[in-house]
Amino acid sequence: MQSFERLEVWQQTRQLVNKIYMLTRDFPHEERHGLTNQIRRAVISISSNIAEGAGRFSAKDQKHFYNMAFGSIYEVLSQLILANDLGFINDEMLLDCRSKIKTISVQLSNLRAYADQRSKTQ
Repeated sequence: MQSFERLEVWQQTRQLVNKIYMLTRDFPHEERHGLTNQIRRAVISISSNIAEGAGRFSAKDQKHFYNMAFGSIYEVLSQLILANDLGFINDEMLLDCRSKIKTISVQLSNLRAYADQRSKTQ
C-alpha cells in the first residue's frame, strides 16, 4: 500500500469519484464530451493531485499539489451546481455531493496546513 492510499482524504475522494461516475452515467448523451467529461476529469484530478503530493519529499512540493487538489474540488462543485441547474441531477444528489465535498475540503485543508507547517521548518 502506498502512502497516499492510507490518507483518509484520498479514500474519501475515491468514493467521490465513484459517486460522480455513477451520476454522470445518466447525463444526456450529447454531454458526453462536454460536462460529463469535464466533471469526471476534475474529480479524478483531486485524487491524482493528492497522490502526487503525498509522493513528493519537500513540504513545499506537497503543498503545491494539495493546493491543486483543492482547486479541483471547487471545480467539481461548480460543475455539479451547473448540472443541477440543467436538470441533470436533482437537489438531493447535489446535497449529497456537497456533503462529501465539504468533508474532503476540511481534510485537505488540514493536510495543506500540515505541509505548510513542515515547509517552515525545512
